[in-house]
Amino acid sequence: MLRSVEQRPVGSEGVDLRVTELRSAVSRLRRELAAHRAEFADREIAEGELAALDAMALGGAPEVRRLRRSLLIVAGCVGSVSALADALAGVRRAVELFGTPPERGAGN
Repeated sequence: MLRSVEQRPVGSEGVDLRVTELRSAVSRLRRELAAHRAEFADREIAEGELAALDAMALGGAPEVRRLRRSLLIVAGCVGSVSALADALAGVRRAVELFGTPPERGAGN
């Protein structure tokens, strides 16, 4: 079934399923990051961006550009930690559910 850009998949309780998926994926990565005992320089940055992603999801329809920016920051922080690769991929898939950001005009 094709959907227009404006249509959002909604569950039986009226909740945007993309938001549910994003919150679930972010929660998983946060748990796995907390359980990962090895220290690395950008852990705090990753934790902060994951908190920001969760807050954006709680706020309703997050801005796609901001979601993607946060995803890039998190990936840059934890991308080299192979133990977190599956959870990070889950966040990436969840962000992709929101689509691509609108094209910037030539004057922007």
